[in-house]
Amino acid sequence: MRRGLVPVMAWLLATGAAVTLSWWGVHTVMAATAYDPPRALPITDTTPQGTQDLASPTRRPPRSASPSGRAPSPTPPHTPAHRPTPSPTATQSASGQVKAYDTDGGRAVFALGTADATLVSATPGTGWSMQVWKTDTWIRVEFSKDTARVSVFCTWHDGPPHVEVGNY
Repeated sequence: MRRGLVPVMAWLLATGAAVTLSWWGVHTVMAATAYDPPRALPITDTTPQGTQDLASPTRRPPRSASPSGRAPSPTPPHTPAHRPTPSPTATQSASGQVKAYDTDGGRAVFALGTADATLVSATPGTGWSMQVWKTDTWIRVEFSKDTARVSVFCTWHDGPPHVEVGNY
């Protein structure tokens, strides 16, 4: 019995040490990533004053039972009046302005406040890779493919946020 117990204990000890070391390594690497949790942007009402948007996905027509016991057929879809859509590169938010910067290497989206900025998202283009650096006064997103590099650099150390895009 004792001969079988020693190898089992050695195996348990080695496995526990390996799992602990692996968890510590993954935790250390993941804690230093530059990916913030996604933020929801506020939805602004773009419906013109005095009109009602009947095509809203959250508004449903009232149901009433028909004499046959079946629900009535849905009403034909209503075509809403033409509404202007916000520019795809800039949206106003409560904390400032959200701006997207499209480059050859991908797209970087920043929320630009009056005295700071945050990275909303960064998506590399097909075949490109991406790397992000953050400090208290700047954020840099670099897209790379082979020897080509595209950098989106947002700084706010001496004033409001300023974004520069450079290819090298």
